[in-house]
Amino acid sequence: MQNNQDNIVAISTANGYAGVGIVRVSGSNLLKLAEILTNTKQIKPRYALYSDFYNSDNEIIDTGLLLFFPAPHSFTGEDVIELHAHGSPIILQMLLRQCIRLGCRIAEAGEFSRRAYLNNKLDLVQAESIIDLIYAESDVEAKGAIKSLKGSFSDHIKKINDKLVNLRVFIEASIDFPEEDIKFIDDFHVKEKLEHIRTEIIQLLKNTKQGVLLNNGANIVIVGRPNVGKSSLLNAMANEEIAIVTPVAGTTRDIIKEKIIINGIAFNITDTAGIRDTNDIVEKIGVEKALNEVKNAEICLVLIDESQKINNKDEDILSKINEQIPKLFIHNKIDLTNNHVQTKSINNDTHIYVSAKKRLGIDLIQTEILKLIGFDAANSSISFVARTRHLLAIEQAILHIENAFYNWQKLELLAEELRYAHNKLSSIIGEFSSEDLLGEIFSKFCIGK
Repeated sequence: MQNNQDNIVAISTANGYAGVGIVRVSGSNLLKLAEILTNTKQIKPRYALYSDFYNSDNEIIDTGLLLFFPAPHSFTGEDVIELHAHGSPIILQMLLRQCIRLGCRIAEAGEFSRRAYLNNKLDLVQAESIIDLIYAESDVEAKGAIKSLKGSFSDHIKKINDKLVNLRVFIEASIDFPEEDIKFIDDFHVKEKLEHIRTEIIQLLKNTKQGVLLNNGANIVIVGRPNVGKSSLLNAMANEEIAIVTPVAGTTRDIIKEKIIINGIAFNITDTAGIRDTNDIVEKIGVEKALNEVKNAEICLVLIDESQKINNKDEDILSKINEQIPKLFIHNKIDLTNNHVQTKSINNDTHIYVSAKKRLGIDLIQTEILKLIGFDAANSSISFVARTRHLLAIEQAILHIENAFYNWQKLELLAEELRYAHNKLSSIIGEFSSEDLLGEIFSKFCIGK
């Protein structure tokens, strides 16, 4: 990354033709650049100026709006100029080239957001939420990204960190200045404060798991014997003819994946080859792939042909699924039986009776899937979005809090464990972040953000 004194420029709108396109510039002393581009000195900070834009030969490139945001009151914390022109790629490229002639360089991916982070305009969670908002695939995901961008997730972390800092100050004071005779253990209620912090971090972990799910989508895998209707179920849930359906057992021999939206939550649903012993080399590879997909599943839909009796082949499939993976037992083809659409609880397992072919009972499957991930449709509260790195950091912080709890009378150990927990939580919002981590995060951004 270049140093922050460079003036950077990028087209901030997506490729293609549009009514309006935006060229963004960030850096220092940009008022002079704006005056050259518009041939006027009538530029007021934070006011839209309707003006012609000129090239170096004093020829008009386009007519549009110029906005000037002087530092530090801008997105990046630096001087920022936005040129709102007609959304022709040719026009935007001409404006870009003119900015380069005037001393700017092309911005790297995510460099505007990175400068905002480095200039303390955003923390790292807020910066990440920008890209999550851009690529949101549902209204719930977009609302979650907005919550993170507005600081909902960061505020949770900061409140816990404030309590950790307060506790660390007293502990380290008692270690460094024993002559002050601080009756620390008894007077400051160390164990009670640790218990309270532990409870808050565990709740944060629960919320973060929901945020990661909201961001990434849960992996749902459909498994079962050949010809029980797995592909029909995928098509019904996707509301689209994704997979080929035939009466021939073993039609699906490879993995078919599709993203579906249930109540605004994204899910990655996978149709697999029917699991059975086979001498067909191609089908055998499909069965192996199916079993590998099951290992990465958050939810497993075990499909059963209701028109046939459950037999040892179904039991064999169940034995291959990790007991810890939540399962829904889907009894398909009720259109061929006297059964009807319903949900039953059998031995603490949920069994749903449907007809994938007739698309009956699909709503019951969707409702149970949402229950399994802990989503309450009646609760209007939407979680912030989060990432796997956040989850791992919180899990590590909890381990250090647990160690602190069990060593609460050993002040040196207690202080060290609290310091580790504090650092782990701080790394989420970017107070302690390596250059490699920043590079990895911002490299995933688009140019112009």
